[in-house]
Amino acid sequence: MLEPALSCLSLYLLTVFAFFSSHGASQLQETPANDGEILLRIKQHWQNPQQLSHWSFPDSSSPCSWPEVNCSGTNAIMGLNFSSMNIPGTVPPFICDLKNLTVLDLYNNSIVGGFPRELYNCSKLEYLNLSQNYFVGPIPGDVDRLSSLNHLDLSGNNFTSDIPAAIGRLKELRVLYLNQNQFNATFPAEIGSLSNLEELVLAHNGFLPSRLHSNFTQLKNLKRLWVSNANLIGEIATTIAEMAALEYLDLSKNKLNGSIPDGLFKLKNLSVVYLYKNRLSGSIPQPVESLELTEVDLSQNNLSGRIPDDFGKLEKAKILNLFLNNFGGDIPESIGRLPQLKEFSVYTNNLSGSIPADFGRYSMLEVLQVNSNGLTGQLPEHLCSNGKLDGVAAHNNFLSGELPASLGNCSTLRFLSITNNSFSGELPAGLWTATNLETLVVGDNSFTGQLPDDVAWNLSRLEMSNNRFTGGIPTGVSNWSNMVFFSASNNSISGTIPPQLTSLPRLTTLLLDGNQLTGPLPSEISSWQSLTTLNLRRNQLSGQIPAQITNLIRLSELDLSENRLSGNIPPQISQLPITSLNLSSNLLEGNIPRQFENGAYSDSFLNNPGLCSSNSDLNLRSCNSRPSQSSKRTTTHILALALSIPAVVVVVSVISSFLAIKKVRGKHVQDSAWEFTSFQKLNFTEDNILAGLTESNMIGMGGSGKVYRVAVDRQHHFVAVKRIWNDIDNKLAKEFMAEVETLSGIRHTNIVKLLCCISKGDSKLLVYEYMKNHSLDWWLHSGAIKRAALDWPKRLNIAIGAAQGLAYMHHDCVPSIIHRDVKSSNILLDSEFNPKIADFGLAKMMMMIMNNSSSSGEAAATLSTVAGSFGYMAPEYGQTRRVNAAMDVYSFGVVLLELTTGRQANGEGGEEKTTTMQTSLAEWAWGRVQEGKAIGDLLDEEVKEEECHLDEMVSLFKLGVLCTTALPSSRPSMKEVVQMLERWRREGSSGGKSGSERMVDESPLLENSNGDGSLPV
Repeated sequence: MLEPALSCLSLYLLTVFAFFSSHGASQLQETPANDGEILLRIKQHWQNPQQLSHWSFPDSSSPCSWPEVNCSGTNAIMGLNFSSMNIPGTVPPFICDLKNLTVLDLYNNSIVGGFPRELYNCSKLEYLNLSQNYFVGPIPGDVDRLSSLNHLDLSGNNFTSDIPAAIGRLKELRVLYLNQNQFNATFPAEIGSLSNLEELVLAHNGFLPSRLHSNFTQLKNLKRLWVSNANLIGEIATTIAEMAALEYLDLSKNKLNGSIPDGLFKLKNLSVVYLYKNRLSGSIPQPVESLELTEVDLSQNNLSGRIPDDFGKLEKAKILNLFLNNFGGDIPESIGRLPQLKEFSVYTNNLSGSIPADFGRYSMLEVLQVNSNGLTGQLPEHLCSNGKLDGVAAHNNFLSGELPASLGNCSTLRFLSITNNSFSGELPAGLWTATNLETLVVGDNSFTGQLPDDVAWNLSRLEMSNNRFTGGIPTGVSNWSNMVFFSASNNSISGTIPPQLTSLPRLTTLLLDGNQLTGPLPSEISSWQSLTTLNLRRNQLSGQIPAQITNLIRLSELDLSENRLSGNIPPQISQLPITSLNLSSNLLEGNIPRQFENGAYSDSFLNNPGLCSSNSDLNLRSCNSRPSQSSKRTTTHILALALSIPAVVVVVSVISSFLAIKKVRGKHVQDSAWEFTSFQKLNFTEDNILAGLTESNMIGMGGSGKVYRVAVDRQHHFVAVKRIWNDIDNKLAKEFMAEVETLSGIRHTNIVKLLCCISKGDSKLLVYEYMKNHSLDWWLHSGAIKRAALDWPKRLNIAIGAAQGLAYMHHDCVPSIIHRDVKSSNILLDSEFNPKIADFGLAKMMMMIMNNSSSSGEAAATLSTVAGSFGYMAPEYGQTRRVNAAMDVYSFGVVLLELTTGRQANGEGGEEKTTTMQTSLAEWAWGRVQEGKAIGDLLDEEVKEEECHLDEMVSLFKLGVLCTTALPSSRPSMKEVVQMLERWRREGSSGGKSGSERMVDESPLLENSNGDGSLPV
């Protein structure tokens, strides 16, 4: 679902900003001297940023020639536009000394502080844009003092509390954007009195459950009403049908109930209606007379009745989304003839009849999603007639016949899912090699034919189980180089398994059970380094299980049962991370591997007369080496019990997953179109991002996916794109959603900014601002040259900035956020080496747990799984799994030790690593302190030569030691750490006590440090 982009400026504002392009003859007069001086003061207030380096006064220069400045005909400064300039700091308190200032645009910077009341002195201010910054606190109750405003945009900040009634007294307002903040109270009915208002956006806020005030419908000039994801309840007022000017309505992702107002679709100017993901019921009101409609999304409600025939009159309609409702009857034939239609999605309803034959014939159809209904007949012949078709999801219906031959010539097709129908015949020859095909799901039909030598270069998922395919696996299968998931179970595929099948480097799942395969398993099996699931059950395979199978280090599910395999079971197979094993009904012999001799594997080796075991619980004949001591039997039973518990969990999970798949086989529908969710104004689309996901652009790889650097325009502005692995499991899916929800809701100059997320089925992308200078880890631990480039002032700035970001998470977010994986590789650096904290894969999960536990008065949460990184995890976490902010403090202390010593957190990189028992940097530091070592001798040689900073280095080392103390209650909070560092920076160069000495005073542990720079023991 595309989130709507924010609208263009009003005609008045376009007129105002037209001055920005006029720097010619209108500048014959000189700008008043005091205005020019004020601009230079503004530049100085922001610490002379590089972006404003051109602000100077050479001969004959005028500020009106600067691109950020707009002047009147008399060269008085009327407008300032600093949008997207990455300016930090606060709003200059003297900015209103520019007496003619009418326009102020600070969009997308790093401005901090509360709402800037100093702007009250700008008596002529009409346009104010403070969006996408880091403002905090409430909007003041006297904001109506900005009485001339006609455009107010405060979106994308951290404003809290309620929206004051004073907003309703800004009578000149035409545009009001308050979306994407942290409002947690209410919005006032007084907004309904803004008679000139044309655009109202309150979306993505955590309001208390609220009804949309009925007087909002009195806004007769309102063109845009966007209040999605705002905790709205109750019914939509019927008087909304009186808002004749309304063009754009988005009330999605709320808890609205009742029916759709009768007159809604009679509004003549209405072009976009988003009511998806509510609790609306009843039928779609008729007649439909809003002939300007381009997008209608009523999905994920409880709507019923028939799809109106009047929808066939919407000749401008591009998107019709009605999925996940209870609609019945036929799909109107006239919808198939709509000339602008690109996307039609009605999956998971109760529709019957045939799919209109003209779909794709008269429009540039891109997406057709009709799965999980009761549809009959054939797929329409013309789906790809205009060469734009991207995806078709028609699974779980009663469709029949052969596939349209035209699909074989559809080069744009990326996704086709038609499983669980009654299709027959062969697949169109060209379909296998369609240029852009990524996913082909045709299982549970009656298709015939053979596997091809060649498939589409990018085909990664092929599901063709439960059909009538014959023939062998072609040797050309080696050309399927991007295949990840291949399922061909329960067909009539015969012959041997060619060694070329083992040459697929990305293959994770191979399901060939229920066929007629013969011969041995190929010895080249070891090249399946990515394989996690292998099922060859119910074939006629023979020979021995190759010893090379033990090289499949990621294999977790193995089923070779009901074949004719013989010989011994390779003993090393027990070293694999196998959670599901079935070798039953073969001709295997000898002892089963000792690690499998427990009740968890009681069904894994049945019907192999030659196998034996020393454990009678496995129902195999006894081996001569059966233990006789009772202690050994006791140990075996204990081990069996311990291993059987997780095995039961695995079996239950497998069964549950299978039932869930059978229940929601329509899930593939989401795979056919990208869902683009932006969190601020963007100058790129998902197409820009997708085009850049090439191997040449890959800059990193982690446990959950790859990271790319992608250019989004011709000026080579970059973003960072984190692509979560395809076929992610539930754990990684939760990680993805946690990172999205957490990052999109917080704003801080030292926390990486999430720009948008893009998802399609199993593919999930996170798009961040790009950090030119990589990570702190990259500079510290990639060699002495890079480490030396990170001089001490840079390191100190990084420490302070990272501390500020963590303090914001711990103390300013409600509820507080625990990062849980603070480390140097998660501290990214921009072009000026300013730090930004990244990677919140577990933060949202922690926030939810903390929120639940706080109701019972608990100060910490308990987790059942270990997360974090070795060398950074606090010792108490490894013992109790109890999590609180002190754990992040410990990790941050390790980062401080990295900054001061240049050593790695896991204890590597020092000459003592082979002779010391310490296993982490924190333990090494404490060990050196306890030995009475002089701290100066422990510092990084690359920066220690900067003697003027030696005291600061020593003090930062001490603070790192303090943060990593074993007792959590003895560690400072991040707020205290920031206070220490900021006081140090502020007073370090002043007379009297030095900054480092002031820092020492902050802690009893540090205040008694020895004169040689060592800590007391």
